[in-house]
Formats: sequence, structure tokens, C-alpha cells
Amino acid sequence: MSTSTAAHRAAVLGSPIGHSLSPVLHGAAYAALGLSGWSYEAVELDESSFPAWFAGLGPEWSGLSLTMPLKRVVIPLLASVTPLADAVGAVNTVTWTPERYPVGHNTDVHGIVQALRSTGLSSATVGCVVGAGATAASAVAALAGLGCSSVVVQARSARRAGPVLEVAAKLGVAARISDLTAFEDVAAADAVIVTLPGEAASSWSAGLTVTDPPRGAMLDVSYHPWPTDAASRWSSAGGAAVGGFEMLLHQAAEQVRLMTGLDAPLDDMRAAGEKALAER
Repeated sequence: MSTSTAAHRAAVLGSPIGHSLSPVLHGAAYAALGLSGWSYEAVELDESSFPAWFAGLGPEWSGLSLTMPLKRVVIPLLASVTPLADAVGAVNTVTWTPERYPVGHNTDVHGIVQALRSTGLSSATVGCVVGAGATAASAVAALAGLGCSSVVVQARSARRAGPVLEVAAKLGVAARISDLTAFEDVAAADAVIVTLPGEAASSWSAGLTVTDPPRGAMLDVSYHPWPTDAASRWSSAGGAAVGGFEMLLHQAAEQVRLMTGLDAPLDDMRAAGEKALAER
């Protein structure tokens, strides 16, 4: 743990954590807002080491950003979670009440919604989520927030998609599972969210053929390198595609608001994040 003497401390936690852009984004926000008494660091913690670390936090701590594998691990340690975080079953942000009760939030959903809106999408009826991991649950919640009444979840197996389908049911969204090769479901969607990592995403996109301007907007949650193969195919055919940096930016901006009580300086955060990515 850092020995920072800042009046307000915050951090991003997870494992691995070295690649995280959060310190850059939050640091830029603090600088632009004149919050000289705030510090933000990256802390490498896994499931086994997190509970004891969390229990030892002092009153100087004002906020935590959580990445994998801690988004579910933290929930039993909290005094309360917001209804959205409860529905999704994942917490990526922790703040404290004045009485020092820890509260769990989910800003990933906000980030996904804002990323899709940046393409010009204002609402959607039919959504498609590619993948069934932790991000897919937030993707379904975001689609629900955009007005989707039905969502197709493309997954390798029905068992893997179970938790995502549970989220859809909680939010009143009709959901069904399809195969990762069912590209007709991709073509029929108003919004497509690709949540697959690395090689799995490359394998999926190799089968994606887009010959006509796509009906919907695509968010590929990957952000480096950009554009991904799927996004390139989509945009080359005349479709609107956005990457994970936009999602990351907006979820971090909402974290800044929750932690500091101030509106986030989005332009300053964007410039700092883009500069850091360009240097990678």
C-alpha cells in the first residue's frame, strides 16, 4: 500500500492491474478540478488478499475502482449496493457514506450506454451481446437502459450464459441464447456489444461478413489496439462502431462524480487517456 498523505485517497484494484488507464483518467480529473488533496493509485490485489486489505482501510479513503477479479468478491463486504449493481451482480465502484458505511455502485453500465450514445444511437429495441462473461451482464443492463425489450446472447454454451440470462430476467428483458456463429442475430440488432477478449474476439470476427450498411451500432469493449477487426469490418461497411475507450472514459467520469461530488472534466480525461494510449 502507498504511504500517500493525501487528504482523500482512491485507487483502482485488481489483478493484473499494471495495464489500467484509471490512474491516468482520474489523475487528469483531479488536476483539472484543482483537487490537490486527492491521490489515486493502482493496487495489485487478488481474491484472497482483497478482504484483509479492504478491512484495514482508514477514513482517508474516499473511493475505489474495482476490476476483475474483485467485482463480485467485494459485495459481501459492503453495507449496501445500489439496485443496478445488485441486478447486475457486479460492483466496480465503492464509496463511503459520511458514517463510513461502504456502498457499492456499478458505473460500467453507464459507460456502455454513453459509448453507444456517442455513435448517435438514442434508443434500441433489439440487442445482441457477443460473449457471456462478466462484462456481458453489464451489457444486458445497458441495453435495457436503452429500451431493449429483447436481447440475444451469443455464447459457447448455455451454462456459461446462465448469469447473464438471470440479469435479463431481473430487468424484464426477454433473452435467448444463440451460437457464436449466428451472425444473422448480429445483423438484426439495433445495438451489438462485443465483450469477447483477445483471441476469442479474433476468432469470432473472422466469420463476420458485413456487406451492407449495418442496421445497428457496434461497441467492441476492447480498446487497445484499436480498431479491432470486428469494428473495422463494421465501419468499412458503413456502420457506426465505437471502442472500449469510450466506455472506460464514461465509467471513470461517473466514478469521479460519485467519489468527489463534482462533475467530471470529460475533455481533460479524454485527452489524457488518448495520450497515454498513443504512447503504448
